This record gives sequence, C-alpha cells and structure tokens, in this order.
Amino acid sequence: MNINLTLVVQMVAFAIFVAFCMKYVWPPLLGAIIERQKKIAEGLAAAEKGEHDLVLAKESAVNTLKEAKAESAKLVEQAKKRHSEIVESAKDDAREEAEKILKGARAEIEQEVNRAKEQLRAQLAGLAVAGAEKILERNIDAAQQNDIVEKLVTEL
Repeated sequence: MNINLTLVVQMVAFAIFVAFCMKYVWPPLLGAIIERQKKIAEGLAAAEKGEHDLVLAKESAVNTLKEAKAESAKLVEQAKKRHSEIVESAKDDAREEAEKILKGARAEIEQEVNRAKEQLRAQLAGLAVAGAEKILERNIDAAQQNDIVEKLVTEL
C-alpha cells in the first residue's frame, strides 16, 4: 500500500505544482512569449517597410538623377545659346563701331579735303591778285583786294 499512497501523494503534489505553475508561472511566461512575438512581428514589419522605403528611395534617387541630368543638359544648351547670342551681339557691335569709325574718318578726310581746297583757293586768289598787280603794275587797295578775292573764291 505504500506504493499506492506514495503514488497518490505524488500525483496530488504534481497536480498542486501544475496548478501553481499554471496560476503563477505560466501567465508571465506566456505574456513574455506574446510580447516577444509582437516585437519580432514589429521588427519584421519594420524590416519590410525599410526595404520598401529603400526601393522607393532608390527609385527617387534615379528619378532625381535623371531630372538633374536633364536640367544640366538644358542649362548647358541655354548657356551655348546665350554664348552664341553674345558673340553675335559683339560682332554686330563691332561692325557698327567700325562703320562709325569709317564714317568719322571719311568725314575727317572730307573736312581735310575741303580745308585743302579752301587753302588752295586762297593761295590761288593771292597769286591771281599778285599776277594781276604785276600785269597792271599797280597796287589795288586792301578792301578792293578782299572783294576780288571773295568773288574768286566763290567762283572757284
């Protein structure tokens, strides 16, 4: 009978132990397991979200790079166009300046030619008066001489 009573006492002790474990030990362990499962699930979700965000970031980077390349090409094209415009403008300004210089030089030459003609007329008039004096062998007074010179200048 000792074996049977021992067996019954051991069964009762085991039942008490199981009840104690189910009441005091198992709930905190089960809570810790559930909390750990939640953390693992959150970690996996965060990893998936991170991978998705990484893919989106890579696509965004590629798109941004394409846009930047297109913008830089556009800016280079605008710079080339502006360069051409500046060069053409400089050429036009240089042509206009050359024309102004040529017109100025032609006007100056014309003035010099006119001055030379006036000087030659004055000298010619003086020589004509001197020749006339010698021919006439007389001296004409200054007022008459000036009138004659003016008439000759206008005629020439």
